[in-house]
Amino acid sequence: MIGYVTLGTNAFPRAAAFYDALLAELGAKRFMDTESFVMWTSQPGKPGICLVKPFDKQPASVGNGTMVALIVDSREKVDAVHRKAMALGATDEGAPGLRGKGFYAAYFRDLDGNKLNVFHMGA
Repeated sequence: MIGYVTLGTNAFPRAAAFYDALLAELGAKRFMDTESFVMWTSQPGKPGICLVKPFDKQPASVGNGTMVALIVDSREKVDAVHRKAMALGATDEGAPGLRGKGFYAAYFRDLDGNKLNVFHMGA
C-alpha cells in the first residue's frame, strides 16, 4: 500500500551518500534524481524511499513518532543493514534482536535524525 516515503534533509549531498550506501544493502538503486529529490527503489513499481529538500524552503525536521520500516528476508540481513548504518555514522536506537514472537528488528537514526527500522518476520 505504501508507494514511497519521503525524508527531509538539510545536508543533501551527505544524506544522499548515506542512503546510496545503506540502501545498496537492500538491493535498491537511485530511480529518480534531481538536485533537491532522490528516490531509491529495488525495482520500478515497488515502494521507494525519497530524500528531499523541503518544498517550502523551511529547514527539514524530524517527525516525532515517525519511522520508516524496511523489510528484509533474513535476520542476517537485519544484522548487516544495522552494521552498515552504524558504519555510515547512524545513531543506534536498538541493536538487532527479537522484539516479540517472530519479529526480529533493529532501529537507528540516519544522519539527519530520521528514525528507521529494519526487520524480518519469521524464524
